[in-house]
Amino acid sequence: MRTKVEHVMTRDVVHVSRGTLFKDVAETLIEHGISSVPVLDGEGRVVGVISEADLMRKAEFKQQYYGDDYRPALRARFRHLVDHEGGTHTKSRGETAGDLMTTPAVVTTQDISVVSAARVMDKHGVKRLPVINADGRLIGIVSRRDLIKVFLRDDESIKADVIRELPPRAVAEIDVAVEDGVVTLAGETETSSEAIFAVRQAQNVDGVVALRDTLTYRVDDLAENIRLWGGRTT
Repeated sequence: MRTKVEHVMTRDVVHVSRGTLFKDVAETLIEHGISSVPVLDGEGRVVGVISEADLMRKAEFKQQYYGDDYRPALRARFRHLVDHEGGTHTKSRGETAGDLMTTPAVVTTQDISVVSAARVMDKHGVKRLPVINADGRLIGIVSRRDLIKVFLRDDESIKADVIRELPPRAVAEIDVAVEDGVVTLAGETETSSEAIFAVRQAQNVDGVVALRDTLTYRVDDLAENIRLWGGRTT
């Protein structure tokens, strides 16, 4: 089974509009215990996202008292000079969601795998992804917490999926055991390539925490192929 975003996403999504005031955005994040919130236009399309980091810009550039000689970190001062990342210094003066939001928003669709969604999060350094339909309208949201739900799958479901992914000829030769998400493959396959393929397929099943490979094989067909092509096996 390849778990998709639609299987784990939250469908009842908290959101704000461009005109939502700074304080109301802050209250929304705090009240719902979330780290970011999507900003929608009048037709329900995602036009941006506001995160806790976006709100912190207002404090990052603020003097604490008259004559305060504090200077923001070099990173913040550099952003001030180049004013990138959606106008970071401009955000520190923002009053509404439209001023504060990061745009364009990093989004995803419901039909991609949770693995792909996790990679998008990692690449862009975000904790939550708005889920949109073909028209760009918001239909859900997926968080890091949602993505780790795949590791809550029961052992029997994982075992069934592992067996389904094994090479057909090797199914009767491989014993599959699963305990707390840890898969153990035991037995003897006809060829080394079948054993390697079985391990790779099992590792890719959703919910697998770790894999223990104790497989053996009767024929090392990979070494034989190398020999036939004039290569060295040792």
